[in-house]
Amino acid sequence: MYVCMYVCMYVCRETERQRDRETERQRDRETERQRDRETERQRDRETERQRDRQRQRDRETERQRDRETERQRDRETERQRDRGTEGQRDRETERQRDRETERQRDRGTERQRDRGTEAQRDRETERQRDRATERQRDRETESI
Repeated sequence: MYVCMYVCMYVCRETERQRDRETERQRDRETERQRDRETERQRDRETERQRDRQRQRDRETERQRDRETERQRDRETERQRDRGTEGQRDRETERQRDRETERQRDRGTERQRDRGTEAQRDRETERQRDRATERQRDRETESI
């Protein structure tokens, strides 16, 4: 009976130890699962932060691209405006040149006309003088 009791106590203690070991293993597994879940959450948070940073960089890159595009558009508009202004200036200069050329041509034509009129007047005066001289001669000849 003593042996039976001893065996029974041994079996009870061993059963208790096994239960304790199993409980410990379950605790360890649960702790490991919690650790794994926490590690996964941290990984997820870090991944999300990286995505956020990448999205922020992408937005900043897009804003810079937009600003550069806007600056290029502004520069092109300014160049076109300058070319338009330059073209307008060139056209105005050309018109002024044309007007000046026309004025000079008109003055040249006027001078030629004046010279022609003057020459005609001179010829007419010369003819009148010649006629007057001819009449004078005729009178002198008649009086002789």
